[in-house]
Amino acid sequence: MMYFTESEMTKRMGYRDWRWQALWWHHLFLLWTTIHGQTRYSIPEELKQGSVVGNLAKDLGLGLSEIFERKLRVASEAGKQYFSVDAGKGELVVSDRIDREALCGQSASCVLPLQVVIEDPLQLHRIEVEIRDINDNSPSFLSNELPLKIAELALVGTRFPLESATDPDVGSNSLKSYTLSKNECCSLKIKEIEGGKTVPELVLEKPLDREKKAVHKILLTALDGGNPVRSGTSQITISVLDINDNFPVFEKNVYKVTLGEKSVKGAIVIKPKATDADEGLNGEIEFSFGSRTPNVVLSIFDINALTGEISLKGELDYETAKSYDIDVTAKDKGSPEMEGHCRVQVDITDFNDNAPEIVLTSQPKPVREDAPSGTVVALISARDLDSADNGRVTLKLAKGSPFDLKPSYSNNYALVTSGALDRESSSHYDIEITATDSGSPPLSSKKTIPVSITDVNDNPPVFIQPSYNVYLKENGVPGSILYSVSASDLDFGENAKISYSILDSKVPVSYTHLKRQ
Repeated sequence: MMYFTESEMTKRMGYRDWRWQALWWHHLFLLWTTIHGQTRYSIPEELKQGSVVGNLAKDLGLGLSEIFERKLRVASEAGKQYFSVDAGKGELVVSDRIDREALCGQSASCVLPLQVVIEDPLQLHRIEVEIRDINDNSPSFLSNELPLKIAELALVGTRFPLESATDPDVGSNSLKSYTLSKNECCSLKIKEIEGGKTVPELVLEKPLDREKKAVHKILLTALDGGNPVRSGTSQITISVLDINDNFPVFEKNVYKVTLGEKSVKGAIVIKPKATDADEGLNGEIEFSFGSRTPNVVLSIFDINALTGEISLKGELDYETAKSYDIDVTAKDKGSPEMEGHCRVQVDITDFNDNAPEIVLTSQPKPVREDAPSGTVVALISARDLDSADNGRVTLKLAKGSPFDLKPSYSNNYALVTSGALDRESSSHYDIEITATDSGSPPLSSKKTIPVSITDVNDNPPVFIQPSYNVYLKENGVPGSILYSVSASDLDFGENAKISYSILDSKVPVSYTHLKRQ
């Protein structure tokens, strides 16, 4: 039992009014703020850790104190954190090594999208950091030596394809030209193939005579367009062979084929055809993959040495590789051997084999039961590794809850209130969100977000009885208990604590002796 004097009652009612006003003002600062502007920075790759990208606080219109007080943080949509915020200066700085080639390959544009999340009130900014290329890679060949076998009766003007160099850099820093060291038999021509790529070819300028010189060594150099120029070399070793004067020839220089990502093992990819005008062993052909075929191709494809039929022996994954370039060699059995080459381009089509994923950008916060519609509860994003329709994701809430999803940008959403809340009816919601892609058949995944509702003092106390009849004996002893009354309140915590007082009485009864139950 608890008893309160009149002065104590007045203090408690004043404290309740003060808490109400404080909670009301705090609620105003929880309202969702949408930022329409977007900040973009541009930096070269390979900057040292701690290098300043830009003044994030100034560009977002924030004071330095707000960086710490509002818990500003930066999240990378790419997964790895390459940047952080210097809370003392409000600057966005580099926190990890940035290798443009590792991030974006040879894409002309390399932009890292970042999310800046600020709390109290909750805000989401999207900034972009463009990574500019520097000439930090030299052109390189797959091998340092390229052996060639050329028959001494090979015709002047015959062309022999050489290995192309690669340079991970882009733009003016990428591969630009080739040169050939001075020699007495050959020149260099550049052949442009489909897709704007170039292939160096060795052109025979004079007949070879094995009896005069059996081996020729020529240096092939690849140059990029950087400043200063970077280069890579490969040694061409020509072995001059005797007679077998016809090499196998393919019907096409380039074969193209399309395979579905879920093609079964053993499926026939293509059967390139080659012929040799020679007779006997000089005209019998064996097929194989080129000597410099990468291991990833050898692990997925197989070739029949007698027929040239290429089949699938491994699993395809569109998300790992969208196409393969396969060098096929047709070699005869003459003495010396002669060989021809073709290229098989295998393009992979996507299959909807990745379910969409729901990611919480910010954890849900408790919501006051008097929060207005549109109050932000949490920030959510959706992603799918597939492409096109297979990677297009829609989010949907289960029916029956007073919440909704508000689209933001690029598969980002805000979970907001959409109706009146009543803690006394429901103090907690488990909000189920379903993500579904547009593939055929579609794939989906679900995520449950728990949201708790905090109490507001919106229910008055209620007595068990609307009225009480109390009978007194005259000459009662002062201070004795006359009667016990009881009331209840549907609210919670401090909002449910009850005190009692007598508003009007003609009987000299002190309310300090009222019994509280």
